[in-house]
Amino acid sequence: MLENRKFLRVPSRLRCWCEGENITVYARIGNLSEGGLFLRTSTPLIEGSKALLRFGSESPVEAQARVVWARLEGQGGPPGMGLVFEGVDADRLDTIRRLVQAETHPNRPATSSPPPQQP
Repeated sequence: MLENRKFLRVPSRLRCWCEGENITVYARIGNLSEGGLFLRTSTPLIEGSKALLRFGSESPVEAQARVVWARLEGQGGPPGMGLVFEGVDADRLDTIRRLVQAETHPNRPATSSPPPQQP
């Protein structure tokens, strides 16, 4: 199977509020990237739905997203939905990058800036 993702996904322990289609879900994030996330839920929104996401603890991120796929119980793999972030500004993207970094290295505190580049 061809993997055509633009961003590295990392397993996550974070929880997320997801509001959309007159439903509010509080669920665990299965994996997270700069471009979106997989939200584990037995009540996924339908493909194409818009949602407002809130996740993270120290500097919570609030971002608009769109459901790109949904999977119900028994459809192979954990139930949930894949969401892609939409209209994320530079500050939110920086916060998302720090969260991805913190999830990649859970024992290392997230920093406010990326590590310095080596010459």
